[in-house]
Amino acid sequence: MYTLDLRFPGDQAGSMSPRKVLAAEKIGARIREARHELGLTIEDLSALAEIDAATLGKLERGAQSPSVETVVRVASALEVDAGVLLQGITADDYGKREHRFTARDFLAERARRDR
Repeated sequence: MYTLDLRFPGDQAGSMSPRKVLAAEKIGARIREARHELGLTIEDLSALAEIDAATLGKLERGAQSPSVETVVRVASALEVDAGVLLQGITADDYGKREHRFTARDFLAERARRDR
């Protein structure tokens, strides 16, 4: 059996590093832009998406990464596909990576070892 340890020292589930994460900033900017295009206030969008206005403000500033549920709620309220808010975001946008392995890399290494 082959395993790949993807945990990082000091990582905790659901935690965000003290510095802003580029992915959160990108998502937040997209939310703010779409909200402005529709002429909605933060309070309007938070009510439509059924999330706290303070939370939405943090998301727009990139101070907090949204959960999948929040992305879907906000996107639905904005009448856009959730993919629009996430398009082009990669694991690299979440900061330093210990490795750059993908499932393809893992399977290729498994096949090489099994030969």
